[in-house]
Amino acid sequence: MGRGKAAFLKVFGVDREDFEWSPRFNIAPTQQVPTIRQDRKEPKRWLGTMRWGLVPFWAKDLSMGAKMINARSETAADKPAFRECLQKRRCLIPADGFYEWKKLAKAKQPYCFQLRDEHVFAFAGIWDRWKDHEGKPVETCSIMTTAPNALTEDVHDRMPYEASQMKRYPVSARVNAVANDGADVAAPASEFSAESGSLPGLFGVNTST
Repeated sequence: MGRGKAAFLKVFGVDREDFEWSPRFNIAPTQQVPTIRQDRKEPKRWLGTMRWGLVPFWAKDLSMGAKMINARSETAADKPAFRECLQKRRCLIPADGFYEWKKLAKAKQPYCFQLRDEHVFAFAGIWDRWKDHEGKPVETCSIMTTAPNALTEDVHDRMPYEASQMKRYPVSARVNAVANDGADVAAPASEFSAESGSLPGLFGVNTST
């Protein structure tokens, strides 16, 4: 979310970086997200970006990625789109928070989830490299999710990581529009009433699969 790459470099011991990154507060599927990969030959990690929404190397076009932003850890090994990636192409997706939406009677209340100390963490991820008709490569990724714990289960039925040290708080409906990408998007806000309205949420760093 809002942390810059300096925090990622420090926390994850990155040895190489090859991108420019400014803090983000509202990342949507198909946009670029930071990723960390282990070098196959050396004990080194490198930081780059990938398109969020995995597109298997055998896919006909990029549109498949919009439906592949997350992968269920329980079944990924059995899915053709994820199986080989899980075996050979794993990554970390660093962040310091994610959003989810709780369904109310006539609205969706967005929440921000973070670690209690607001420390940087990483989602488990998988990635693949797709090529267009000209042979230009596009690297894409998915976040691994699992069943929710007590903190998340009343908001959503999936979550991306172990959350014994998590906290959550409501944020405003500004997060529903991906064009809103400032620090105010992640600021605490009053919860909606069950009768109030909001637009369906576009996703920040979310776990909707």
